[in-house]
Amino acid sequence: MKVMLFPGTFDPFTRGHRDIVRRASKLCDKLVVAVMENSAKSPLFTPDERVDLIKRSLAGENLNNIEVMEWGGLLVDLYKQLDCCASVRGIRSESDFRYEAELALANRLLYPEYDAILLPCRDDMSLISSTIVKEVGYYGGDISKMVPAEIIDTVNDKFMKGRKQ
Repeated sequence: MKVMLFPGTFDPFTRGHRDIVRRASKLCDKLVVAVMENSAKSPLFTPDERVDLIKRSLAGENLNNIEVMEWGGLLVDLYKQLDCCASVRGIRSESDFRYEAELALANRLLYPEYDAILLPCRDDMSLISSTIVKEVGYYGGDISKMVPAEIIDTVNDKFMKGRKQ
């Protein structure tokens, strides 16, 4: 069975992330979406909340080969544990490509069998990032074209709570 891994912080999960899940799920028998910790980031949502947001975003997609989980360790350790054939990452720009290529090389230093597939995003999603969603949402802007409809209210509620503090 071909297992691929789609790791990320997904804080929050975006329409771009969902598009990568849709496309990557066609390339393997099983796609594991792994909510990762990132020591360089201060997430808005807890790992459990992010797992829930992803599951709700994918519920109506009829994707039977998707598993969503949380992981707090090294990516390569999960990769080995799941016996993955590749890790998939979405890229929006040349700078994303460079960053993802460097990460793939670093992971390959840790585990020589590591491989990555970089999927370019769709043109209409090239400007969507979790960082932009958080910035626009924090100031009360319209994020409806950036976040799946299934989770928009939850994401907006989190921003409203953040603005009140």
